[in-house]
Amino acid sequence: MRTALGVWRWRRNPLRRPTDLFEAWVAFAALVCVLVVAPAIGWVAGLRVDGTLQQAAHQQRQERHLVPAVVLRPAPESAAAPGASASASADASAQRTAPHRTQIVAAWTAPDGSSHQGTVPAAEEPPRPGERFRIWTDARGRLVGQPLDPSAAVFHAGMAGLAAAICVAALVETVRRLVVRRLMHRRYIRLDRAWAAAGPDWGRAGAGS
Repeated sequence: MRTALGVWRWRRNPLRRPTDLFEAWVAFAALVCVLVVAPAIGWVAGLRVDGTLQQAAHQQRQERHLVPAVVLRPAPESAAAPGASASASADASAQRTAPHRTQIVAAWTAPDGSSHQGTVPAAEEPPRPGERFRIWTDARGRLVGQPLDPSAAVFHAGMAGLAAAICVAALVETVRRLVVRRLMHRRYIRLDRAWAAAGPDWGRAGAGS
């Protein structure tokens, strides 16, 4: 509102300099970009990210399966998961360092009918041999992470859209500040030139000052 009033005030003001009106219009354009363009870009970015994540979540739900597993024995400290993929082994290593997560050796049957054994985090504490729990695997029985939840995808898409809108708004404000700084620099240069021309005769009788 103040920007719009500033543009209106400088329209026919006798003290207006050309740069004053230009600065007011720059501020008005920046305000429109922040209030309209930035949210629109954030909305579009959020929709695209949501579409990508929802597609990935759907694909993961098609490729990953929740299968029953049986606890065999506690796992040695340095045990690795023979049937796990490289990413699953990295996840298991990270989980091994997490507190209150015991590693166990478990057996499970893949959706394709093949049998597997591997080291996985215990579902309950303390784990007992013979206990049953469920793990996520692919069609061949390799350990994978839990599929992306659609609600989590919506949340991440919203955060991405918000980040995009904030970045656009910050960029617009940065450009506005740079333009205003440039205008102020030009004003100071003109003022210095005018003062240099009028300064020697300032206050002298008959000099017209």
